Amino acid sequence: MIRFFRHYIPMSMLLLTVVEFLVFAYISGFVAERYGAGQFLSGGDATDYKPWLFAAILTLLNSTFGLYDWEWTKGLMSLLIRVGGSFFVSAGVLALGGQLLPQVFPVGLEFLVGILVAGLASVLIRLLFMEWDKTDLFKKRILVLGTGSRAAKIEEMASTGEAQGLYVVGYMPLGTSHHYVPRERVLDEEHASLFETATRLGATEIVVAVRERRGGGLPMADLLECKLRGLHILDLPAFFERQTGILPLEAINASWMIFSEGFSQGSARDVVKRLFDLLISGTFLLFAFPIMLLAGLFIRMESRGPVFYTQERIGQFGHPFTIYKFRSMFTDAEKDGLPVWARQKDDRTTRVGRFIRRTRIDELPQILNVFLGHMSFVGPRPERPYFVNELAGQIPYYHARHSVKPGITGWAQVKFPYGASVEDAMNKLQYDLYYVKNHSLFLDLMVLLQTTQVVVLGKGVR
Repeated sequence: MIRFFRHYIPMSMLLLTVVEFLVFAYISGFVAERYGAGQFLSGGDATDYKPWLFAAILTLLNSTFGLYDWEWTKGLMSLLIRVGGSFFVSAGVLALGGQLLPQVFPVGLEFLVGILVAGLASVLIRLLFMEWDKTDLFKKRILVLGTGSRAAKIEEMASTGEAQGLYVVGYMPLGTSHHYVPRERVLDEEHASLFETATRLGATEIVVAVRERRGGGLPMADLLECKLRGLHILDLPAFFERQTGILPLEAINASWMIFSEGFSQGSARDVVKRLFDLLISGTFLLFAFPIMLLAGLFIRMESRGPVFYTQERIGQFGHPFTIYKFRSMFTDAEKDGLPVWARQKDDRTTRVGRFIRRTRIDELPQILNVFLGHMSFVGPRPERPYFVNELAGQIPYYHARHSVKPGITGWAQVKFPYGASVEDAMNKLQYDLYYVKNHSLFLDLMVLLQTTQVVVLGKGVR
């Protein structure tokens, strides 16, 4: 993992992105020179052609189709579908560019050859990458201190492949006979120090997965020796923050939140965030206005009732505000007067409503909330007062998500499916806390990029 502006990015995926961008740029320049013969079939001068622009468009669309996260590794068919969709859309984007800027974009034989070669290269690069990732040669080797339930979560990540880029060399027990990890994974190093064991196994990092640390629960002298001799020491919250983008509720407490890096606010950041919100929401409104008009027309044609749906939500610092959305349900969806969680294949949703929910069009009127300053474009999703009171009484630190403005989209929305229960809300809060701790303009851009992926692939819809 490499950290940019407090946000962690897998080094392997960053390397994949850079390598693929360079390959696309080379293919683009080579094909344009080979088939363009100095002048594109569209009449433009090949000397004005920018290979990096071609590469940037393909790389951006590959990201939109989820080709720079780990989901494409689930199987060859998933990979081919994503690559096919990405390069089909790329062909349309580049063809449109060829009509508008023929001196920059190729639209003849060289255009088709470039798209096909880049698509084949994208598949080949990923097949090679999958084989490379199966080896442990380039993985960070970690030693886990503890064999309890917290250590078992790390073992679960390692066994399911979720702990990408890591290899767990073993689990060091701390004087307990009951282990939650497989017995064969527990190290028997009674006569060796922690540093000697880590050195023998080639570990470069130690993760402390121990619940009780007071009263001599931790070998502090051994950990200090490891720290002073160059090993990286991580506690469990920091480990999960880096590897999964969450802050696990069972592993954090108020003192950890107070003294840890992050959870900071400031007037300078608020000004930058506000300018960013106005710029992004204005751009979205400009391009989405025709779609919003069509959505309103179809909503009115299908069922009686208002086009827009208003609802009270809880905003920053617990202040209530009115949120605006396109109506996606029948007007009597809550005829008994009590708020109800959204359900999978909810029968209260209209046909148009199902489509605008799947494509997130129903959220577009919230751009008005952004202009009014009630919301940000990126942030934790605002909840209704009824659910806030219910969840705050059952989930610790729930109100921490209200320290920043709520958003149209957010880190939890792109990482976790649509919530429909207290358990789902608890899982989403772990992502919200990560955002509150590490929020930055860079993280907002990452969320926006992944939001396009959620819309294109229809993930997390109810």
